[in-house]
Amino acid sequence: MYQLDKNTPLGKNLWFFVKWSAVSTLIGLTTGLVGTVFGHLVMRAGAYFNSHRWTLALLPAAGLMIVWIYHFLKEDKNRGTNMVIESIYTDSDISPGTAPAIFLGTILTHFSGGSAGREGAALQMGGSIGWTIGSWEKQSPAGREGAALQMGGSIGNQIGRLMKLDEKDKKIAVMCGMSGAFAALFGTPMAAALFSMEVISIGVMYYAALVPCTFSAFIGAAVSKRLGLAPEAFSIGPVPEFSLKAALLMIVLGVLCALVSELFCIVLHRTEKVYRRYFPSPGRRIAAGAVLIIILTLLEGSFDYNGSGILLIERCFEGDVRYEAFLWKILFTAVTLEAGFKGGEIVPTFCIGAVFGCSFAMITGQPFGLMTACGMLALFVGVTNCPISTLLIGFEMFGYQAMPYFVLVIAVSFTLSGYYSLYSSQKFVYSKTKTEYINRKMEE
Repeated sequence: MYQLDKNTPLGKNLWFFVKWSAVSTLIGLTTGLVGTVFGHLVMRAGAYFNSHRWTLALLPAAGLMIVWIYHFLKEDKNRGTNMVIESIYTDSDISPGTAPAIFLGTILTHFSGGSAGREGAALQMGGSIGWTIGSWEKQSPAGREGAALQMGGSIGNQIGRLMKLDEKDKKIAVMCGMSGAFAALFGTPMAAALFSMEVISIGVMYYAALVPCTFSAFIGAAVSKRLGLAPEAFSIGPVPEFSLKAALLMIVLGVLCALVSELFCIVLHRTEKVYRRYFPSPGRRIAAGAVLIIILTLLEGSFDYNGSGILLIERCFEGDVRYEAFLWKILFTAVTLEAGFKGGEIVPTFCIGAVFGCSFAMITGQPFGLMTACGMLALFVGVTNCPISTLLIGFEMFGYQAMPYFVLVIAVSFTLSGYYSLYSSQKFVYSKTKTEYINRKMEE
């Protein structure tokens, strides 16, 4: 008679499934709850800024408070999403302090009008929570309960007694947490499940995390929906029949978006180097960035480029943008994030792509909604190098009707964007143009 124990292939797989069903459920519930609360607070902070523009004057004070929070929580050397990515393919830890630090820092950034998104914070919080739960589950019954107290004492202690995750399993827990938090904020569980597995090493997928990330993502999304956090979704309007002309237009848009994505990455990383050269102190750096944002806002004469850019994205679907708006958003985002303000790059990326796609529509006479959506996806894949996740985001945010347009523009932008990335720790394991192992980091 066949024995279903941990020493047989089927028994190992069954035990893996049972174990991660429990762990991913806990992580999904935790990240879903934290992500939902975070999402509501960030939206309120952004709404307050939109109705009380004077809070822009508080940006320097908010920046200094962010520096103090990170120092107080001993997160001075926190490298954001890059640190989370590195934790997957190295033995580095993610501090439990990451979650509250990025939580508070992002809210302060949005309250005072910094140009940043919220999803980068979700990845960091989710990764921190996942790592904490993974570490917590490795504790013996006699161990300390500090992590358990932070995440829900009794539940974590019981799971810790039962599971006892090793170092490799904790890496899965990190990806699981990233998926849950991302899904909670965006309401895109299919994309969230794969994004955390795809973004680490381009060309290699961490398939061991497929079930945990999927479970965590769908649970996180369900929690956020239950608690009233609306998913990101847009109506692109009528979609023309796909034709040779449409294909050629998508190729052109994909090429142009690849160039813009490279520009965005270059500006981000060069801005960071300039800040560190002239303002080595974190306090002076963030204060200088705050003053620059205020000056840029006054020079531009509007508040269109402060905040995440969601309002500007909505205007793009109506064809109400200026051609050069994408350049302003690149500049505002680089100055904000590289100064030390907290938040994410993904919604600003969507905003840049939306503006560029809308401008392309105005020039070519194509539908605003369709081109805006294609621009958003093309920019996203160009800076994250995650084509499968990008395609799923397109389906979940815009529907399936424009699938041929999405597939083509994503493929072109991904291939031509080279080895640039939002995340300096992202690894390119295989070449984009050859069946060749390269194992390199992004372009400097």
